[in-house]
Amino acid sequence: MAGPQFAPSAGALALVDHHCHSVVAAELADDALAGLLTESDRPPAPGCSPFDSALGLAVRRWCPPVLGLPAHAPAADYLARRRELGAAEATARLLTAAGLDTCLVDTGLTAAAGLPLLPLGELAEAAGASVREVVRLETVAERVTAGAEDWPRAVAEALAEAAGGAVAVKSVLAYRHGLAAPAERPARSAVVAAAGARLRGGPERLTDPVLLHHLLWTAVDVCAELGLPLQLHTGFGDPDLTLHRADPALLADFVRAAEPSGVPLVLLHCYPYHRQAAWLAQAFPTVHTDLGLTASYTGPQVAAVLGEMLELAPFGKLLFSTDAYGLPELFLVGTCQFRYGLGALLDRWQADSACSAADAERLTRLIAADNARRLYAL
Repeated sequence: MAGPQFAPSAGALALVDHHCHSVVAAELADDALAGLLTESDRPPAPGCSPFDSALGLAVRRWCPPVLGLPAHAPAADYLARRRELGAAEATARLLTAAGLDTCLVDTGLTAAAGLPLLPLGELAEAAGASVREVVRLETVAERVTAGAEDWPRAVAEALAEAAGGAVAVKSVLAYRHGLAAPAERPARSAVVAAAGARLRGGPERLTDPVLLHHLLWTAVDVCAELGLPLQLHTGFGDPDLTLHRADPALLADFVRAAEPSGVPLVLLHCYPYHRQAAWLAQAFPTVHTDLGLTASYTGPQVAAVLGEMLELAPFGKLLFSTDAYGLPELFLVGTCQFRYGLGALLDRWQADSACSAADAERLTRLIAADNARRLYAL
């Protein structure tokens, strides 16, 4: 059965977006705006537009009515109306319509399309939502300038300080080297040697596997001390990522080794490895997962992909997020796609007598907000 066509903000279910980024407040050129509708950082191929995609269709489905246009308005009409309203008004309308209760914002990204992102306070005001910070692990480590011998201690202290007011720490290890993290902590001598090599002229961006794996274990220690979850990017992303190295199943040895710490590990995005992520969440008590931006990018297939994840993922382990970045449209699309997709899936389950209406309502509230509230102690 098809899910409902609804007014996004009318009586909407409260949602906790447990992983997202801030948005650009300034006016965006049409090409720059369209460029934020793809994970690619390259210009589109000749004759192609990011609007001609499942995500583009979702934007044109959910966003035009909020700006006073009919659903599925042509992209050119939508962009013209957005310019007519101005960036501030369009941003406020789109964020408010998303109907978010709380946003947990990764502050590791500070710009999109070359323009600054809204500070957290201004994002909270525009969205009408509570906003909390997620600290990006590698960004903190790259700011540490201590000598090689002091680097391990200095990194741990910097992370503890940065995460003191945060609700989670996030790693982008998948981008930097891949998720095949060994179960053993790197030897201190190897960490010091790698830190020395980096300080002698290595890349500013942290890519050395010894340092990255040491940093991951440092995050486990700090998160255990502060009672915070550790988020990990998995699955698809921009061309900086090598996709097969972002398969969350590669984390299995690390998950086993980190399990005694009790630190919750939250697998973000996951697609096309969402079934592997669901298995990890079922097999290991510390592992949780989400679909993130996958719900937006898969457009009409969102219910099918959610169904594939819920084949194995425990209902108390799946969390809602948008992973919205740069565009307020992505907050609205993420929330609408989630509500629509999960509604369509659970309508079908009820029609097949796979669950009751009470089961469907409880499952929806768990994934939409209650799992995140419990996990992040909100």
